[in-house]
Amino acid sequence: MISRRARLLLAALMRIGAVLVGVPLLYLAAALAGSLIPANRGWHEARDGITIFVETNGVHTWIVMPAVTPVMDWRPLVPASDIRDPRYAGHYVAIGYGNREFYLNTPAWKDLTVRRALGAAFGIGPSLLHVDHEPDPRPSRDERPIVLTIDQYRRLSAYVAARFLRRPDGRTIALTGRGYGPSDVFYEARGGYNIFYTCNEWAGAALRTAGVRVGIWTPFSQGIMARFRASEG
Repeated sequence: MISRRARLLLAALMRIGAVLVGVPLLYLAAALAGSLIPANRGWHEARDGITIFVETNGVHTWIVMPAVTPVMDWRPLVPASDIRDPRYAGHYVAIGYGNREFYLNTPAWKDLTVRRALGAAFGIGPSLLHVDHEPDPRPSRDERPIVLTIDQYRRLSAYVAARFLRRPDGRTIALTGRGYGPSDVFYEARGGYNIFYTCNEWAGAALRTAGVRVGIWTPFSQGIMARFRASEG
């Protein structure tokens, strides 16, 4: 016969197990619903305007924008002199958002540790913006073009620019020499990162601010990319 203490312990373990299983399932269900329920339902892609790209590596999402347009010149914020080899400065900049510890110390998935994953998930530590200078991007399954109106692009670029932490003189703060290659660099960013405001939700929020039709909550890359046409280019 099982003692009362053993029954209580078993019941407690079952409740803990239910929470450990139920919380991730609830998160995934909410992520699916958030991605499927659209914000800006009436949005239609512009026929003429400024072409941006939404880029993914399957996990992380970037917003890829022209380096220079009449609306926004990114060069003062992310100058080519900040990257290891300024010759790699192209016509576009790809900007993403993430947890500082995760970005700097997890260049490959083999470098991922439980501590870093939990730290990112629960918002431990500051965030960074990752900027990669790119040549002319081409439409593909992982890089999807969107044509925005002038006003939409103005709102998008304002949202992204506001995330850069600035010095008193207005200059951005680059982590000189810290990047994955010769064309990218990290910048100090405003705000935190957690499981509710992920790199992909940051990108989704930027697109929603511009007025683009995208899910009301997009913690995963797939929830964003599914909204835009794929092309092999």
